[in-house]
Amino acid sequence: MTDTLPATDVVAVRNRTRWVLIFSVFPAGMGMTATFAATSLAAKEMTDNDALATLAATMTAIGGAIAALPLGAHMADHGRRSGLTRAWSIGIVGAILAFAAVLTQFYPLLLVGVLGVGVGQGASLAARYAAADLAEPQHRARDIGIVMWASSIGSVLGPTVALGGAGWIALNLLGIDELAGPFLMAIVAFIIAVTVVRTKLHPDPLLLAKELGSATDVKRPTLGRSFRNLFTHRLAAIAVLAMAVGQGVMVAVMTVTPLHMDDGDHEARIIGLVISLHIVGMYFFSPVVGWIVDRVPSTVMVAAAGLTLFVGAEMASHTDATDRLGVFIGLFLVGLGWSFAMISGASLISSVFDISERASVQGAADFTMVASGATGGLLSGAIVEATDYHTLSHWAAVLALALVAAALYPTVTRMRPASPAASAG
Repeated sequence: MTDTLPATDVVAVRNRTRWVLIFSVFPAGMGMTATFAATSLAAKEMTDNDALATLAATMTAIGGAIAALPLGAHMADHGRRSGLTRAWSIGIVGAILAFAAVLTQFYPLLLVGVLGVGVGQGASLAARYAAADLAEPQHRARDIGIVMWASSIGSVLGPTVALGGAGWIALNLLGIDELAGPFLMAIVAFIIAVTVVRTKLHPDPLLLAKELGSATDVKRPTLGRSFRNLFTHRLAAIAVLAMAVGQGVMVAVMTVTPLHMDDGDHEARIIGLVISLHIVGMYFFSPVVGWIVDRVPSTVMVAAAGLTLFVGAEMASHTDATDRLGVFIGLFLVGLGWSFAMISGASLISSVFDISERASVQGAADFTMVASGATGGLLSGAIVEATDYHTLSHWAAVLALALVAAALYPTVTRMRPASPAASAG
């Protein structure tokens, strides 16, 4: 019986799972950010319209939102390996379609392809929860942070390699549009991720955790119950708010930054470096952030996320298109604030729910988070068309302050004096 597995074997499986996730999210992260860096530029080339360009880039977030709920339900029933394999496989198909769209300059096909790539993003998000399935409670955030850090290596390399090396290969060796190179790179990256998970993620961490917790016969909660659980639990509600606001602010600012810099006649290489530094902020410090989350009150990290997002977005809002320093620093801080929000939120959600309902609730949380990002991306294009990049980034910064208010709310309610009626009672 699995529930009598020796503790040493559990530790071995936990360590093996961590390494498998590391070697799968690395190429997957590289593929994801490669496509994101190229999508808005390719769409702008096809349509010469900023709103349509940001719509294309936002399709990644929409794909992740569409995938979140069914992926969570599938993992609850069949485990992490099956879910990750299916979602990243759809990412392969999406990258193929986007590659074809660039070659044919057919904008609608680009939208469909990037939507499929977004489903692959859903798998990359779910992988951080897989790291927590077998983690010790006192090290849950740390393990999530380690997997996110591994994703950062590929994610940071993605834009620079995609717009530099892969673009050069496409243009000079293959004789095709240089913006097709990033999508070709994504195809290869997702294939590697699928191969690693499919062949190496044994035993499945979620299914094993259920057996160890004697939860194999517990029925998966319904979709409605998953959302109720998520929003009626105080800590879970703060966690999902942190993730949703962090994702919304990050996507809104990052989606239009390449277009803003393009208006300032910056080279594609410089734009790629800005996105790479942004992703450094998102992922590179994840193990340290996870270590801190395990040791300080969750509300402190939520407040830190809000303040960091605010400063970063506000710096970007005060940077002209021809300048670059404010965007470099601002996008880095937006990424770091996102990291604070993501790791603290994921750790909280993994800690407050039983293993039998965890995957379904995690799916509901990711849907809320990614839907917020998709909304931010869609609105960003319309706002920039109606106003400008500076206005968008400023109001994104103001939205980030909602996390500070959410973090302070429990403290304020505890400090509020009791009403006379309550005191009389």
